[in-house]
Amino acid sequence: MSVPTVPAAAGIDPGFNTSTPHHPDLVVRATAPADVVAAVRLARETGRTVAVRATGHGAGPTGPGTILVDTAGLADVSIDPVARTATVGAGATWQQVLDAAAPFGLGGLAGSAPGVGVVGYTLGGGLGPVARTFGLAADHVLALDVVTADGGFRRVDAVGDPELFWAIRGGGAAFGLVTGLTMGLVGIREVYGGGLWFSADVARTVLRAWRDWTATLPASTSSSLARLNLPSAPELPEPLRGRPVVHVRVAHVGDPAQGQRLVAPLRAAATPLLDGLGVLPYAALGAIHADPTTPMPVHERGVLLAALPPAAVEAFADVTSVATGLPIAAAELRLLGGAVGGPPAVPSAAPGRDAAFTLHALGVLAPPIADAVPAAVDAVLARLEPWSTGGAMPNFAGPPDAVAGARIRRAFGPDALARLDALRAALDPRGLFAPAARWTAARS
Repeated sequence: MSVPTVPAAAGIDPGFNTSTPHHPDLVVRATAPADVVAAVRLARETGRTVAVRATGHGAGPTGPGTILVDTAGLADVSIDPVARTATVGAGATWQQVLDAAAPFGLGGLAGSAPGVGVVGYTLGGGLGPVARTFGLAADHVLALDVVTADGGFRRVDAVGDPELFWAIRGGGAAFGLVTGLTMGLVGIREVYGGGLWFSADVARTVLRAWRDWTATLPASTSSSLARLNLPSAPELPEPLRGRPVVHVRVAHVGDPAQGQRLVAPLRAAATPLLDGLGVLPYAALGAIHADPTTPMPVHERGVLLAALPPAAVEAFADVTSVATGLPIAAAELRLLGGAVGGPPAVPSAAPGRDAAFTLHALGVLAPPIADAVPAAVDAVLARLEPWSTGGAMPNFAGPPDAVAGARIRRAFGPDALARLDALRAALDPRGLFAPAARWTAARS
């Protein structure tokens, strides 16, 4: 079987996070599942390890002795409107799924940035803007096509391979390379949502109001709050350019009039610089968080919070205050609970369901602040450490190093972790997929 390899010297697209180094021996640009099978077999034969990347949003670094499998060419998307399912390749993005499903009044559980790859996001659990209503994206997976470390190709589902089906939905690429999956879709055409943008001058007032407001929300409403230091970019609305702001994000599933009534306390908390709340087509879900779409060098970390009492709100306001001078681009609190906190119909390894909030911070690794960014990001998390569970969801933990690995393992908990470790040892005893196994970083 031939392998469509490209020498690393030919140049490698750095992916979305341009600070992530890639120095593999070879790159395999897969255009069919057989290419992934061939790459894994070549790695076995030559004593190399395997890493995988689609859009590069969550890709870890790759070094010598590694074959990097680029799955961007596996981007097919097929919608079955009768079964209400989507079958997607490993290179497909969420925006492709949203656009393909929209004509049928259906939608998938995309993340806040729909340019992210479907598979990597979902294998990490998949916490999106409407998660409190519908749960994690991993909860809606029906079957996966997986290339295992022995070079085999499996169709994995809850009946034929229940243990691997449980582990890979949350445990990610530690168990095999997914070339495609089939997921259930939800009936949804629109949401009442978007964002309210406030000056950082009223950050403490808005934070207090948001914290109290989240305690009253039904599961039909999801929300997050972010302190952002925005650049003077022409694509930003003029009132926001170059300003420190507070961005309250809202997604309400159901009657728009009810959504409007629910957000009234937020609108009353302070006068917004910009009010972007309204009825959105579900396919325009990315407008809620308005995440950047341009690749850039970033450093990020996240933790789960057991609670957000008033003291934690004050701590967040203090550490993200403009007065600190910390060179962070964003610090976000995201409300969990609702369907995220309930048991899925088919159990999965996806961790963090018992937490109340996630905390995530990031900075841009650009001169002259690049060297100061990692410590600044850590300072945000450290300030809220008293309310942390010590764990992190895989997609929010940060770069695949020992710190992120330890937090992900903590989130799994001892029982699930023992089960995951046992299955990994059975399926991949040599550690062929070590570069892709983010939660195993604590052991390396």
